[in-house]
Amino acid sequence: MRPKLDGILETAVYVDDMDAAHVFYSEILGLKRMVAGERLFAYDAGPAQALLVFHRGHTGEDVATEGGVVPGHDTTGRSHFAFRIPADQLDAWRDYLASRNVAVTSEVTWPAGGTSLYFNDPDGNVLELAAAPLWPNFLT
Repeated sequence: MRPKLDGILETAVYVDDMDAAHVFYSEILGLKRMVAGERLFAYDAGPAQALLVFHRGHTGEDVATEGGVVPGHDTTGRSHFAFRIPADQLDAWRDYLASRNVAVTSEVTWPAGGTSLYFNDPDGNVLELAAAPLWPNFLT
C-alpha cells in the first residue's frame, strides 16, 4: 500500500537578484522571511507552507549539513507558482498590485468558475493569485 502524502510543504523559485526578490516577496506580498542565507531565503507562505527563494546558479552543488547532504538543484528560465486567495479579495488584490506598480499580465476565468490573476516577480517568474473554484480539490 502506498504511504500517504500530506500536501506540498515547499515551493521553490530561482532568482538572480536576491535583494530585489526580498523587497518583492516581503514588502509587496507581505511574506515573513524565516531564513536568510547567501543561496536561500525562506518565507512563511501560509500554515505549514514555505516559499523558498534560491539564488540561481548557486544551488547546483550538493550541500553537506550536520544532518545529511542536501542534493544540488537549479533551474533556468521562468518558473510558476500560485497563491490561494479568497474570491472576495480579487478586486482588493487588483487595486493593491496596481498601487505598487505590479502589472497584472493576465486574468483567467476558469471553466469551474474560479479566477486567476497573473503577474511577474522582478526576475520574470510567473506568480498567480487563484480564487476558487479552480481545481476539483480547490473549492473554497
